[in-house]
Amino acid sequence: MDSTDWGSYSYAFGPVMALLAVGVLVVLLRWTYARGKSVVERRPAQGSSDDYGLLEVVSAPPTFVEAEVQRRTLVDAGIRATLAPTTEGPRVMVFPTEAGLARQILEQQR
Repeated sequence: MDSTDWGSYSYAFGPVMALLAVGVLVVLLRWTYARGKSVVERRPAQGSSDDYGLLEVVSAPPTFVEAEVQRRTLVDAGIRATLAPTTEGPRVMVFPTEAGLARQILEQQR
């Protein structure tokens, strides 16, 4: 295959490749700067303790350090617990089925 096989299409090769390169750049830039689809984690938004769906507050310690100690105590006891930074302060939250047991464990800790 030599250069004569391209025939009359050889003049379009350069512009087509340039348009293809620009198209790829457009797609990449649209993906990069699209709103709401970032791969970078956002800072968690603080809300009230009612904004956490099924989770129920079992403890409201005054500091995050105490809240983390309580959360870790519950996790060590086999209870799935979450430390939530609410607008009212730190809250230790669990699912309602485990709330009674979690409260008992935290009472024994005190």
